[in-house]
Parts: sequence; C-alpha cells; structure tokens
Amino acid sequence: MAKFVVSMNVSLDGYVDHEGFAPGPELFRHWIDQVRGATASLYGRRIYEIMRYWETPQPEWTDDHRAFAAAWLAQPKWVAATTLASVGPNATLVAGDVEAVARRLKADLDGEVAVSGTVLAQSLGEIGLIDEYRLYYHPVVLGRGKPFFAGPLPRLRLVASEPIADEVIRLTYAPA
Repeated sequence: MAKFVVSMNVSLDGYVDHEGFAPGPELFRHWIDQVRGATASLYGRRIYEIMRYWETPQPEWTDDHRAFAAAWLAQPKWVAATTLASVGPNATLVAGDVEAVARRLKADLDGEVAVSGTVLAQSLGEIGLIDEYRLYYHPVVLGRGKPFFAGPLPRLRLVASEPIADEVIRLTYAPA
C-alpha cells in the first residue's frame, strides 16, 4: 500500500508561492533525491502546469537542473484536471473520479506517492487519504498568495522536525 505525502515549500506565514522564493542549491539537491525516491506523483492541474517546465531542457540548466528534470520525467504521474486535453510524457490524465483513482493508486502501489497541489491535497485530506504533510518552511514572510491549507484545517500531530538546508526547516505532520 502506498503512502500519500504532501510536500511543499512554504513561507513562514503559510503561503505557497513558486515565484516568491526558490530553493537554494542544497535544498534543490534534496528535492532531486525526494523525486528520485518517490514511486509516483499525483498532481493538481496548476502545479502540474508549473512543473511541465522540466519537460523541455533549457541551455542555462546546471547539472542539478538536468538531474531533477530526468528524475521528474522518469517518474509516473497522474494529473487531476478537468480543463486539460492532454498531459506530457509519463503522465496520465485523470479527468473523472479523482477519489477512485487515488484509492486505486494507494492500494496498488508501494512506496511514497507525492501529492502536489493545495486544492488536491485538501480534497484528499478531507477523505482521509493523506498520510503525511511535509512543510518546508523558508525564512520568508509573503503576506499574500495561495495558502498551503486551502480549506478546513485538518487535525494534525507533529511527527518530525528537521533542518534541511539554506535556513529551511521541514516539519512533518500526520493526521491526528
């Protein structure tokens, strides 16, 4: 049975903003290892569209960028979206019953499935499918943006805290 894990970079005031701050080199290498170690990913539409950047190599990419792109492209992905007509390589579009697909993936796969997207994480959390939330807190206060928890706050218990890199701490929570 798979373990569904939500991992996201977050500001100190709880916002997700992919342009407000970025991981430094050490944290970026950490993310490469996280992607390599995951069995699969389940994406919401918005974050998937952001991540599609990694499908097309860029001349300015470093070795770490190329390593991340290779790991991301190799990983099987499911994308929950009703407004997309198609998805990229190694990805499956889920335009219908996301809950049924998520339950099947949880039952059929082994290892960690990375769940990405605040709305998707909220909906899967509400039905009890999220096993862990890993929040990577950056020393940044944004005061605006998309909140990490987009709806009713789940009851959580802290299971781990770990300094990662670049003044970032990862707090890991499980449903209470």
